Amino acid sequence: MITKLVAGKPGLARPLSIVGGVLLIVGALLPWATFQLNIMPYPALSTLQFFDAPFGVPGFRLHVMLLGVAVIAVAFAPAAIRGRTTKALGWGALAIAVVNAAYLIVEGGGFGTITSAHGAFAFGAVVSAVAAVMAIVAGSAYPAAPPVTWDLKLAKPLEWLVLVLAYAALLKVVADTLTAGGRGGAANPYAGAVFLSFVAFLFGVFGGLNGTGLLRWVSAVAERHRAFSAVVLLACAFVLPFTEAGTEQWIYTATNIGVFAATAIGLNIVVGLAGLLDLGYVAFMGIGAFVAANLSGAASASLGVDLPFVLVLVIAAIVAGVFGAIVGSPTLRVRGDYLAIVTLAFGEIFFKAAQNNIAGATGGSNAIPGIPPLDFLGTPGDAAITVFGAELAGGVLYYLLAVVIVALVMVLFANLKSSRIGRAWIAVREDEDAARAMGVKTGKIKVLAFLVGAAIAGVAGAVLVHRLTTASYESFTFLESVTLLSAVILGGMGSIPGAVVGASLLFVLPEKLREFSDYRLMLFGLALVLIMRFRPQGLIPDKVRRAELAGETAEGGSLKEAEERAVAEQERADDERLGRTGVTEGRS
Repeated sequence: MITKLVAGKPGLARPLSIVGGVLLIVGALLPWATFQLNIMPYPALSTLQFFDAPFGVPGFRLHVMLLGVAVIAVAFAPAAIRGRTTKALGWGALAIAVVNAAYLIVEGGGFGTITSAHGAFAFGAVVSAVAAVMAIVAGSAYPAAPPVTWDLKLAKPLEWLVLVLAYAALLKVVADTLTAGGRGGAANPYAGAVFLSFVAFLFGVFGGLNGTGLLRWVSAVAERHRAFSAVVLLACAFVLPFTEAGTEQWIYTATNIGVFAATAIGLNIVVGLAGLLDLGYVAFMGIGAFVAANLSGAASASLGVDLPFVLVLVIAAIVAGVFGAIVGSPTLRVRGDYLAIVTLAFGEIFFKAAQNNIAGATGGSNAIPGIPPLDFLGTPGDAAITVFGAELAGGVLYYLLAVVIVALVMVLFANLKSSRIGRAWIAVREDEDAARAMGVKTGKIKVLAFLVGAAIAGVAGAVLVHRLTTASYESFTFLESVTLLSAVILGGMGSIPGAVVGASLLFVLPEKLREFSDYRLMLFGLALVLIMRFRPQGLIPDKVRRAELAGETAEGGSLKEAEERAVAEQERADDERLGRTGVTEGRS
């Protein structure tokens, strides 16, 4: 209602936006609480301390201040970017205020902890929340404008420089996100709240940049230089251990993210490209893991064989691929929910077989422990190493191996997607009957999707089991299949970077929310629900999926705008044709 009232008077949008920005700055300067928590002040963020941080305002209060300054600056920017940018900045500031106000209320024991305590006032959270709402209302009241696009092409060296700077900034953001609230979350007992505040700030910043059209332009530049972008991203992945996130805990987490990201890309072939719902996909990962455990010289393995790791990877991929083809065979007769039941049954069969030590190859309840670490040119994979004078955490070699495997799987997926086989998979996903009528051998194509996806999962499982040093059936439950499927859907079906982002999100969020032990699953589930509500196409969607679910064309514009442009062009063509006809008739 407030938005509608202001929308009727667009002249009030800019003043309201400026007032909201000023109040955000004032709210950042006000104290947010006047009490101390159990161990330390919340952490020096709630009281007025003017000498501990830039501009005298530490932590999330500095983020609120920066968002307020940005809201004021956008009020004087070109009209096309005011609405979307102001709303994004306002939502980011509101999220920061709500997260910290709720945390202070819970920890302090009541609403009075943010309004008054010990006779002093602490209105920072309240003022900031009201100011953020004003910014959101002002952003909604600005006249509607189409998304901003930059038709700017620079010289190739300059565009390469832009990509290097953009990916360097992205690396910094990733490192800061992982270490928000303390390295690994152990140094700060309030790491969860600090992490959520930082994520809210990033939401506001990236939303604001998207409103200005900058992110669209950088994306277009990256699209023009795909090979160079891939090289820079790979370099950033190799540089991550040298940042603040290069602790042993986060390197271990990043390794798991890489392994599961490669597995998710394989599942993306089955689900994202071919449209086949697989609820037992983690079983192929388990098959690769147990094959590697039996061929890598583990003392408790039944075979007692120690083969080179490269050969182990090949065998794991072949065995998992064969099982994938076997499981894919029933897809010739079933589809939809029935296919999901078949794959779910296979996953449970594998789990029970592994639990009961089928053929003595899985160790049963005793698992297969003592898998020796990989040897990298004489250096154990779990050992700390020194590179360019910097000592890197133990396990970094496994992380680098996971990065290489993810890169190779990405290249494989990209080539398959653009090949004739990939187009056949997409045709089966869109309409299997129509694809069959066009001459696509749908049966073979679907079995091939299962085979390739399973082979990739087998390779990932072989790497994972060496990092864990133990192969256990408990690592390959139905929940892991759901996690992988969630990573594909949240990141964006059919999208290569989407699978990586989805896997990262599903591993980082639970790790950073350990502080909220009683509410962690609820917060995690709420985050997933919100993402699916506002981004049903995924965080980084494929062009086709974006067009289907987001009401956009494959080029990123609105379908409605595209239709309006088409109508306008048709009318202009009709007018020109009628004008020429009139001139011809006059001459006659």
